[in-house]
Amino acid sequence: MSSYLEAYGAAEEQHSRRVRLVKFVSIGLAVVVIVGGTFFAIFRNHSEERQINSFVDLLRRHDFAAAYRMWGCTDTHPCPGYTFQKFQEDWGPASTHADESTAQIGLSQSCGSGVVIRLDYQGSEEPIALWVERDTGIVSFAPWAECPGRHLRLGAWLKSLFGR
Repeated sequence: MSSYLEAYGAAEEQHSRRVRLVKFVSIGLAVVVIVGGTFFAIFRNHSEERQINSFVDLLRRHDFAAAYRMWGCTDTHPCPGYTFQKFQEDWGPASTHADESTAQIGLSQSCGSGVVIRLDYQGSEEPIALWVERDTGIVSFAPWAECPGRHLRLGAWLKSLFGR
């Protein structure tokens, strides 16, 4: 008779263990997805943003030849329609964006094969939208101020929360 009562409640206990296991696995999976999604949204365009920061640093140091090379152009092989003289007019000491110390990344959006990154300037200067090609890292002017279409802006919201 004692063996009959030993199994009493074992099925409910096993069921409650399974429910607890499923609950913990579900919560753990949800946390991993949320944390992974947050990191993806924040760091998706990190290498392209670093490329723009390097470009701005070269402009701050007045190394315009190296900054021109980041556009995929050299003195010996200038870009068609964008000579070094035109680059100097746009980014050199006499340009409207000569004070690069106030430049900071204001927007970063992925669009197809590249990223639109907006440089915001403190003061009255208009922001400049730049394009960084993902495969090559070449910098150029963006064809749009923002990527076409609707945007969730989750990455910008998360960056504002964490102060990055």
